[in-house]
Amino acid sequence: MASVAQLGYLGLSVSKLDEWEKFATGVLGLQAAGTDAAGDLFLRMDEYHHRFIVRGGGDDDLAFIGWEVANQQALRELAAQIKAAGVEVRAGTSDEAAARRVGELIKFNDPSGIATEVYYGPLITFEKPFQSPRAISGFETGAMGLGHMVIRIDDAARSLNFYRDVLGMRVSDFIDLKMRRGRPTDNLRLTFMHCNPRHHSVAFGEIPVPKRLLHFMVQVRSLDDVGSTYYLAQDLGIEISASLGRHTNDHMVSFYMRSPSSFEIEYGFGARTVDDATWQVQQHEAPSIWGHRGLAAGPKPAKA
Repeated sequence: MASVAQLGYLGLSVSKLDEWEKFATGVLGLQAAGTDAAGDLFLRMDEYHHRFIVRGGGDDDLAFIGWEVANQQALRELAAQIKAAGVEVRAGTSDEAAARRVGELIKFNDPSGIATEVYYGPLITFEKPFQSPRAISGFETGAMGLGHMVIRIDDAARSLNFYRDVLGMRVSDFIDLKMRRGRPTDNLRLTFMHCNPRHHSVAFGEIPVPKRLLHFMVQVRSLDDVGSTYYLAQDLGIEISASLGRHTNDHMVSFYMRSPSSFEIEYGFGARTVDDATWQVQQHEAPSIWGHRGLAAGPKPAKA
């Protein structure tokens, strides 16, 4: 069956576009790549023209997801799979493809109504190498895509069937969490799915929060980049929602900070990868081997 190949781009709908540009460039180390006719901000992290499209005047949530496939044949095969599953699919217009800087795309909604696009032929700008505004070593992307996202879905079983049996993704593992919300402990299962060697490109669960996007993750090439960004965020008074730690499933060493839109961003290094020939699906009960504790950030203390 046809399968998506990578998480190519994310569309974010934000209320504070200027603040987001400063945060994305000055803290995350992404490179601003201009705006389009609608005023949407493009953000780079590698040779792709963009990996994020940030739209102002929004509700501080996920606007759309862009999955990449290898070529036109794969796009048409995937479109046929989606239609066969009873999902309405619309071919993107030439203007829509041009706006996304891709060769061709299709549009549909996932089982939770999340706007989703699949495309091939992204604009690659080798002639304009990625240059981070910060002194970091760069991001782990390439065939693994921009990173991963964790989203709230309406029905875990339907979403698992859709992402696995329609989009062709594979299950990496599950984490069963226990949460207290003023009543006896409830169980929450998160499903982690991959479409390339990155441990997961999407994770989801029936999470009791109002927004769709819980966090997205970017992976840097050096542990020093994680450490320097961790302390930079604290110096700037950015909320650290989870301290440095290592996850049980992907073994990522990371921390979480609060974005200008309130959802979190995981900044990490050193995740293990998946080899489908040997990978065995696992279950976990703890999200982290160590760390990832709550930590309130504050301004940098004044020197005496």
